[in-house]
Amino acid sequence: MKKERKVDAIKNGTVIDHIPAGKAFKVIEILKIKNTDMISLGMNLPSSKHGSKDILKVENWELSHNEVNKITLVAPGATLSIIREFEISEKYNVKLPPEVSGLIGCPNKKCITNEVESISRFYVESDDGKKMRCHYCERLYPAESLNIG
Repeated sequence: MKKERKVDAIKNGTVIDHIPAGKAFKVIEILKIKNTDMISLGMNLPSSKHGSKDILKVENWELSHNEVNKITLVAPGATLSIIREFEISEKYNVKLPPEVSGLIGCPNKKCITNEVESISRFYVESDDGKKMRCHYCERLYPAESLNIG
């Protein structure tokens, strides 16, 4: 059986694979990718692991450590590949750390993190990363309700 590529290869850049189906636009928003950046996007592609997945390829862009952490919040378990001259130069799976600082805004309007910029701190409360607890107000939130900035 011949493998068919649904999204074209890139010469240099980053491939984010195994994004949960329907989350690719959130990844684009988080990375602040502009319409002037060259991207390839595949949505609801077949996946043997997850049933379906999204994939994003960004030409001439290598992610910073901060950008990788932000992607992890939306797509834990995604695979990142750094492409150089059409070859995979680095490849790794993203994984949520037990604590995330300075990347998430707390939805609690009375939380001190909304008054003092860049002090946010959250603890991952579930293995799948779907529940997170604010260090300051101690409230538990579903990850999708948090403001990732």
